[in-house]
Amino acid sequence: EVQLVESGGGLVQPGGSLRLSCAASGFTVSSENMGWVRQVPGEGLEWVSGFYSDGSTYSASSVKGRFTISRDNSKNTVYLQMDKLKPEDTAVYYCATAFPNILSSIRGQGTQVTISS
Repeated sequence: EVQLVESGGGLVQPGGSLRLSCAASGFTVSSENMGWVRQVPGEGLEWVSGFYSDGSTYSASSVKGRFTISRDNSKNTVYLQMDKLKPEDTAVYYCATAFPNILSSIRGQGTQVTISS
């Protein structure tokens, strides 16, 4: 059974940092195009960052230079390092498979990220 469990969200002041983790089971993250999506209430899902098949990475223009996706194959875990956080980064963040095909993706339960002073 494929399972994704996110952790690391929370409340942070603007300019702060968070690292999200996604522990995967039932498959290996190195064999999947893993990514992170986020959702603001009332809005659609937005890919924030992801791995392409060749191992290169994608970052949305809104987070480029601030967010970094990485993975640890030995732990079967994907990470999202988020720096210089802004209030507009407030959302529920989901780890997801099948980047960039949102309709085909499997997502975890999500973790809330709130940026506020």
